[in-house]
Amino acid sequence: MDHFQNRISFNINDKVFLKDPNSSELGTKIIQGSIDLIEDLGLENFTFKKLSQYISSTEASVYRYFESKHHLLTYLVLWYWGWQEYRIIMRTTNIDDPKKRLRRAIKVLTEKIAEDSQFAEINEVKLNRIVIAESSKIYLIKNVEKENSLGFFSQYKEVVDRVSDIILEINPNYKYPHMLVSTIIEGAHHQRYFAEYIPSLTDICDEEDAITTFYQNLALKEL
Repeated sequence: MDHFQNRISFNINDKVFLKDPNSSELGTKIIQGSIDLIEDLGLENFTFKKLSQYISSTEASVYRYFESKHHLLTYLVLWYWGWQEYRIIMRTTNIDDPKKRLRRAIKVLTEKIAEDSQFAEINEVKLNRIVIAESSKIYLIKNVEKENSLGFFSQYKEVVDRVSDIILEINPNYKYPHMLVSTIIEGAHHQRYFAEYIPSLTDICDEEDAITTFYQNLALKEL
């Protein structure tokens, strides 16, 4: 049990899950297996039955942690945004110049993801692919207002708030900080997808990360 207690963890809304998957070995297998399968199959073809077979457990055991694959996807997306906020904090702490902090924060939000050795139980590369391809499905739904009122999107909103605060340090009179940040995030996701699958819809530069550079320049010119 100490193995689980000593992990760095993020405060994910407990209404998303029935039992905290971070609290047990089976919960960890459910998260790892779901990342593998959703990234491989897509959310539409992913089922708890397939997941239980993949991790050599039972479907009933999976349902003890999550009531639906929608809630499981929401958990994965919230974990991702908790991790991204953690990365932004680590990369911007002790940087006095808000423009430098903004550049670093935008780099975190737009750069190509690598695996993070601090979180060995999560494959962040696969999870990033899921967030790009599937995350809109947690809020482009009929009952989004209810889930928002329950705090389902808190980690995502906290990331946007944190970067918006940096923007307002640079220009306190800027009227659209949240709009700018969410546009950078969602736009960068589309550009990463285009770069891999439909490259004629984006611009690829061999000597730079064009996506990160584009959004850093866009933000600072806007401000």
